[in-house]
Amino acid sequence: MEVAGPWTEVFEGSERNETSGGASDLLGSSTLTLTPLIADSPSVRRSQPILITANRSRGAELLSSSVPSIPNPFPELCSPSKSPVLISSLPPTTIDKHLIKVYGEDSHSRSVWVSQEATAREVCHMLVQTAHCSDQENWALLELLPALGLERCLEDHEVVLEVKGSWSLKGDTKFVFCKNYAKYEFFRKPVLFPESMISDSADISKGMTSSQLIQNLLRSGTCPEIQGFLHVKESSRKAWKRVYFFLRRSGLYNSTKGSSKEPRHLQYVADLEDLNVYTVVNSRKLYGAPADFTFCIKPSKNPIRVQDLKLLCAENEQSRTCWTSAFRLFKYGKQLHCNYQLSKSAPRSLEGSKHKDGKPESEASLVAMDFSGKAGGRVIQNPREAQSVEMEEGQAWRRRESLRCSLTNLNSNARPTSIHKSQPWFHGGVSRKETQRLIEKQGLVDGMFLIRESQQHAQCFVLSLCHKLKTKHYLVIPCEEGGRKYFTMDDGLTLFIDLLQLVEFHQINKGILPVCLKHPCVCVAL
Repeated sequence: MEVAGPWTEVFEGSERNETSGGASDLLGSSTLTLTPLIADSPSVRRSQPILITANRSRGAELLSSSVPSIPNPFPELCSPSKSPVLISSLPPTTIDKHLIKVYGEDSHSRSVWVSQEATAREVCHMLVQTAHCSDQENWALLELLPALGLERCLEDHEVVLEVKGSWSLKGDTKFVFCKNYAKYEFFRKPVLFPESMISDSADISKGMTSSQLIQNLLRSGTCPEIQGFLHVKESSRKAWKRVYFFLRRSGLYNSTKGSSKEPRHLQYVADLEDLNVYTVVNSRKLYGAPADFTFCIKPSKNPIRVQDLKLLCAENEQSRTCWTSAFRLFKYGKQLHCNYQLSKSAPRSLEGSKHKDGKPESEASLVAMDFSGKAGGRVIQNPREAQSVEMEEGQAWRRRESLRCSLTNLNSNARPTSIHKSQPWFHGGVSRKETQRLIEKQGLVDGMFLIRESQQHAQCFVLSLCHKLKTKHYLVIPCEEGGRKYFTMDDGLTLFIDLLQLVEFHQINKGILPVCLKHPCVCVAL
């Protein structure tokens, strides 16, 4: 035993033992105690925690209330109802909110607060409001993995935080907010499924059309299967093998002997309930795929790893779209159809309350006026007359603008030739490859278009149009006639004073195009 400082030995009971005079009693009853010679100094005090009472906060409140308040010089900017600061960007008042980052197609991002159970539909609705989008239809949230070249469109009912929870912490996975016109295209056009890929697994002699296939998928009874050849990437090898696959309710199978359906030749590949389908971008360069129509399947609950990917390559875009759509239909079924019905009713419900004639309450106080007479304006009571006056006024405005823009005595610099730059369908000097990539991301539906500057022909433009799952490009050439400048796509047979008039014309008339212009390919900055 080691003791710091000087000490003395004190034997308790030694006096008692000395009087008795017994040596054995002395050893048995004595006790050794060590006591320091120098006692602790009473002036030394250890620090103790100070308890802050409630009176301290009351005093601070009294002190702050005694200071005169400074008036706010901009009360209209700081009021919650008129504040320019987005409510979604402010920290939440409750603790069940989580912060996620969403990217736009211009590589800029926005952080938004979402609830624990927020779905992809609710997040898209929030971003539509915060980004002040002109329309509220066909918006989607993409899950993008740039390093692996994978992307998929989240279903409207999927919980965003659950999807984010499956990501790897070291990965570069992110959410992208963009248009997607092809999300429910198979409901609008069931001919998306080729008849050769539809097989009747119930051994019914009669064949099934594409519309009957979708209706059968939405029912709980028997349903046909999707079948066809796909190129599959062999594990731990760069080679691709052509295999015959079958997609059923019970999962995905492949045949080990040609296209045989016998049970002894079928090999189980994956379960539909525990997988997600991704579209592969730039698959030729990343994975050595035989074609650009590649997609992959992976478990939905695990972080994405290269060894978990099942890479499949179709022979054309229609086949890939059929396979990916069938995966979604087989997995979600009625839920997917419910999402489609909600997407059609969402724009009407988001516009607020409307009157019986379909107009919002903000337009209820507006009336049509006619100021053509000398006696002053009059209110147009007849709705048909008001509509015809509106159309005539619009056409007269176009005539005045065309006359003003085409006068020869005007300076060319004074003409508003850049009116197309403010339109959402104009994308500047993007390349042909970027154009095809942008149209593919927003859905290969008929009528999707954009206009860009030509990189090979000076002062010319290119109209890029999607038709039958392919992107076609039409050259827009400037020409002069009678000293006036026009644009044409058919060697001068049809002339347009600007690109805006060209788009408005082809939204109603096909002209030389295979289909009318319907869906502008837009990029929204978050």
